[in-house]
Amino acid sequence: MDVPSAPAVRVVPPGGGDSVAIPGFGSVFKLYSRDNNGEVAIMEHPFAVGTITAPHRHTREDEHSIVLEGQIGFRSDADEVVLGPGGYITKPRGQMHAMWNAGAAPGRIVEVITPGGFENYFRELGELLTSVGPAAGVKLHETPEFTELATRYGLTYGHPDWLDDVVARYGLTPPTH
Repeated sequence: MDVPSAPAVRVVPPGGGDSVAIPGFGSVFKLYSRDNNGEVAIMEHPFAVGTITAPHRHTREDEHSIVLEGQIGFRSDADEVVLGPGGYITKPRGQMHAMWNAGAAPGRIVEVITPGGFENYFRELGELLTSVGPAAGVKLHETPEFTELATRYGLTYGHPDWLDDVVARYGLTPPTH
């Protein structure tokens, strides 16, 4: 029986890792799935005050979040919770979900993505945001490039009936894509 070789030891010092700027919600790459046979990717996401991610549904991966700083809200289908530092949540594939900064100070989470591979979406999204730019009257989610990117990564975006309520309750800036 063939046993895959063990991945090499990877070290990322505190504050280390490549990053991508996404307005209000960045991505810092801590562990790439290419380094562990595609099993897992680990990222950090800082959340500016007033930020909510666009509600979306994954078809291929689950996301496991650990709050490091601040108060982060999570909604996955009908389940909603706000967690402080040390709180954990799993957002299973197939559920429409979003995350937001529920507090008055910046927040930060660790995101464990299983299986890996989806971490590349954030890099490509950052590149798309840079290349498309804020063209007058054009919203990113209305571009063919955004639709192709989401489709390639098995994502669907939506406007669930709970979104406007969450935005209003927490004083958030509505998502732009």
